[in-house]
Amino acid sequence: MSALAGIRVVELAGLAPAPFGCMVLADLGADVVLVDRPGGTGPTGPLQRGRRRVTLDLKSESGKADLLSLITRADVLVEGYRPGVAERLGFGPADCERINPRLVYARMTGWGQDGPLAAAAGHDIDYIAIAGALEPLGRPGERPHAPINLLGDFAGGGMLLAVGVLAALLERATSGRGQVVDAAMVDGSSLLMTFLHGFLADGRWPGGRGQNLLDGGAPFYDTYQASDGGYLAVGSLEPQFYAALLKGLGLDDDPDLPGQFDAAGWPELRRRFAERFALRTRDEWASIFDGLDACVSPVLSLAEAPSHPHNQARGAFIEVDGVTQPAPAPRLQRTPAATPTAVRRATVAEVLDTWS
Repeated sequence: MSALAGIRVVELAGLAPAPFGCMVLADLGADVVLVDRPGGTGPTGPLQRGRRRVTLDLKSESGKADLLSLITRADVLVEGYRPGVAERLGFGPADCERINPRLVYARMTGWGQDGPLAAAAGHDIDYIAIAGALEPLGRPGERPHAPINLLGDFAGGGMLLAVGVLAALLERATSGRGQVVDAAMVDGSSLLMTFLHGFLADGRWPGGRGQNLLDGGAPFYDTYQASDGGYLAVGSLEPQFYAALLKGLGLDDDPDLPGQFDAAGWPELRRRFAERFALRTRDEWASIFDGLDACVSPVLSLAEAPSHPHNQARGAFIEVDGVTQPAPAPRLQRTPAATPTAVRRATVAEVLDTWS
């Protein structure tokens, strides 16, 4: 039995963050029913996994009635509308509390349910910009670099949504009451920057973009190109790992090499490292550093990652409906997640029959 077996979730179809959060809940064993609009496709690809999908026109009285019948028997409702939309359609938090006071009502937005930007449009890049999470990303003298949609949509959005839902469910076991979870991507992105606020307060983040210890400013915490165009990731922060890095590169006996934390010598150190890495292919360097605790790893593509021996040994990737994708995480000892299934069509009547 999975950890969330018996938890019933109604997910109103949306994009990226809410589907990801619901995928996490489904992976952990929750029974998630995706409510899609007529002609809609809901979330795409692996984000759909582990659900049953029903189609409802929520602007019609019959569609709304079917939704409320599901909500009556659900533990969680997840919606990603702009603030006020669910209320106008007749299934806002107050409407749902009247028919199911135990319901956890999870709301996924970019800006949150209140504040001057609450009703504004936005995307991941906007939320992380306001959160202070975009400005530090990039090289010195260059513009900030968007990190795909990982920070805002998924880490600061969907994952925070799942954490909020789990916390509310845990509290409900004591109080017997549901509550609203206001998961905002701007809040979550800000939360992810907590450690950097600590660095800033301690004076350990003194430089501008790309000039600090963990943002590529230090030559021993950066990426380097190999002779075949591939890249190596170097994270040799601690002295023992740095010593192993120098050994692997054949620079351990070089008396002219600048000291590790001599910031004035970092440009020369970076140049020397780059010259060495350019002498061999990515996989040759990976073989050299295999067994050396230098914190040096090959930079793998999306297509390559599933074939890495470590990922294969842990079963970190699975195939669902012909699509290779990450396996559920985290791993629970007594109640491990089952292998997800592809999304499947259902009717409201079929769902209610299993939720009786």
